[in-house]
Amino acid sequence: MSNSGLTLNLGSGKDYRNDCLNADIRPDVGADWVVDISDLHIGGIVKWKDNYIPIKRGGFERIIAFDVLEHIPNLVKAMTNCRDLLADGGEMHIVVPYELSLGAWQDPTHVRAFNENSWVYYCGWHWYLGWKDHRFDVAHLDYKLSEYGKTLELGLDELLRTPRAVDSMYVVLRKIPV
Repeated sequence: MSNSGLTLNLGSGKDYRNDCLNADIRPDVGADWVVDISDLHIGGIVKWKDNYIPIKRGGFERIIAFDVLEHIPNLVKAMTNCRDLLADGGEMHIVVPYELSLGAWQDPTHVRAFNENSWVYYCGWHWYLGWKDHRFDVAHLDYKLSEYGKTLELGLDELLRTPRAVDSMYVVLRKIPV
C-alpha cells in the first residue's frame, strides 16, 4: 500500500466527512471534488483543506461508497476507476441495498440492487472485464437485517431469499494484483 493514508468518500452528499476527500457528482452539496466517477480521467489536482491532492493511480488507501453504487448506470467503468484510484492492498468499503429489500427499488434514482453474487465479476471473473493487472478480493461481507428479518428464526441462506428480511449489504473489496 502507498503511504498516502487518503480516504475518498465517494457520493459524499449528505455524508460529508472532515477526514476524507469528499467527492460527489452534484455540485450543490459542498463536495471537495465534483466528479462523475464513471467518467473519470485520472490526473489533475483537487484542493482539499490547505493541500493540493493529485488524482492519480494508487493515490488512495481507502474508498467509501455508502449508498452510492445503486445510482451509477455504468458501474463497470466506475468500479474500474475506483480500482485504479486505490493503492495495492487498498480497500473499497461499500454499503448497497439488498436485492429483496423494501428500499432497493423505492428510490426512483436506483438503477440496480445487489446480492452476494454482485461482486463476482470484480473479483474472480475480472478477466471478463478486461482487468489484467489488478482485481478485487472480497475481504468482508455482512448483511444488515430489517426489523422483520430480525424476528425470523432462519438460517442465513433462507434469510437472503426472504423478501424484506435483509435491508443492505456491507462489503469490503481489497485491491490485489492478478
